[in-house]
Amino acid sequence: MQFLLAFTVIGPLIGAAAALLPAPPGLKGKSPDQAVLRHGVTVTGVILLAAIVLALGFDHDQPSRMQATTDITWIPALDVRIHLGIDGISLPLLVLTALLTFLCALYSYFKVPSGPSPKAFVALLLVLESGTLATFAVLDLVLFFLAFEMVLIPMYFLIARWGGEGRQAAAWKFILYTLLGSVVMLLGLLLIGVQAGTFDMVALATDNGRGLTTSVQVTAVLAIGLGLAVKTPMWPLHSWLPDAHTAAPTVGSVLLAGVLLKMGTYGFVRILLPIAPDGMRTFAPYLAAFAVAGIIYGSLACLALVRPGAKGDLKRLIAYSSVGHMGFVLLGIATMTPTGVNGALFANIAHGLVTGLLFFLVGALKDRYGTADLDTLAGATGAALYGRAPRLGALLAFASVASLGLPGLAGFWGEMLALFGAFEPAEGLSRPAFLTFMTIGAFGTLLTAAYLLLVVRRVCMGGPRPAGETAIADVQGYEFAAWTPLVALTVLAGLWPAVLLGLTDPAVQKLLAGGTQ
Repeated sequence: MQFLLAFTVIGPLIGAAAALLPAPPGLKGKSPDQAVLRHGVTVTGVILLAAIVLALGFDHDQPSRMQATTDITWIPALDVRIHLGIDGISLPLLVLTALLTFLCALYSYFKVPSGPSPKAFVALLLVLESGTLATFAVLDLVLFFLAFEMVLIPMYFLIARWGGEGRQAAAWKFILYTLLGSVVMLLGLLLIGVQAGTFDMVALATDNGRGLTTSVQVTAVLAIGLGLAVKTPMWPLHSWLPDAHTAAPTVGSVLLAGVLLKMGTYGFVRILLPIAPDGMRTFAPYLAAFAVAGIIYGSLACLALVRPGAKGDLKRLIAYSSVGHMGFVLLGIATMTPTGVNGALFANIAHGLVTGLLFFLVGALKDRYGTADLDTLAGATGAALYGRAPRLGALLAFASVASLGLPGLAGFWGEMLALFGAFEPAEGLSRPAFLTFMTIGAFGTLLTAAYLLLVVRRVCMGGPRPAGETAIADVQGYEFAAWTPLVALTVLAGLWPAVLLGLTDPAVQKLLAGGTQ
């Protein structure tokens, strides 16, 4: 298990280096480009298999205990260690990252994004995977920062070189926002490490802030929280996200929404809640206020985009919906209760599955129609996917109702638990304020349902295909292979939430108690 976790984190880097080397003559096949894309599928498939074996070998009776740990001295003078491990909080995110990256590599093998050499594309995809997996597996603050930053360069190039219209400006905006946030976050991490005398996240969580004064905790939460909030993204630090999603290639959007946004909220749970609880208690009401503002803002932006005549882009709409959905995650974290934090972690996974599927579907629509403009897709009678491409229409409707939180699907549980957490926040937090936040968040769920149902009505419904109009292809075999796991897991998590909550709850209880349980 120890070797397997290290291999899961390092394997994609080795695969990235191999992708840039000339392929052996026997593996080139008829097309060197296809050979390197096949290499990407193989490497991400092996990493996914390793993550699944890790999950199967994980001691599910003790999900609060760090397992598969590696702890090696790296920089003795600073007590920085190569410390890896997984518990019930990080394991689901690790598996989700491996799954989405494999599905993106599989999709790209059949539908290569237009741009430079596939070699560079595959190498960047693998470096991105390694950085994301490392973020969820490392247990040292310095290593966390390095892994957190490692994903920026590959995502920048995926947007700037393989993206669509406006890709250069979107890529610059993405990297400038996240780098500026990261500089402030680094100062906060160093403050904690210097004041506490260690960068070890397990030791710091066990200490539960007792070695840090309240002023240090407040300063650290402000600095680190700012960097994490940019990556989440929290309103009003979200403005890089719609441009990045609109310009990114399909697989870039899937990974950006599916796993990169989770790095910010994971940092709140793994670092700030257990290490600086007094500082978090100070800022929790403000975090909750920004969270519910994001829920309402994201929904209103989506309603404006879906309005006939608004020339709204469907990819941009889903990007704004992510601002709202991640608002529920932040609201759950801000409650500082096991119920709210479990809801936040569940909503993280649900958002990765459902929004990843939505971006795959919008990418397929854009390939078929040549645009993601809602007015163009709707046309005079609507794109009428139910009649022209029934499987594609059914999948889009399924993903939309899953995203709006229909009971029985994954999106429901996270939002409900986050709202329940706000109903009874942690001791020391103002209950009237959080009841107000809960009411606003609940209203946001109605707005979410409104714009997603409007999307289904405009894109999926309509009259029969006019005579002479070219038919569009329904779901292809490779699309079916890439999307089916996301559909199945969305249903599984919705019908059997204990699969996730059984992992996260003991770990969250221990984290909030300072490692004493």
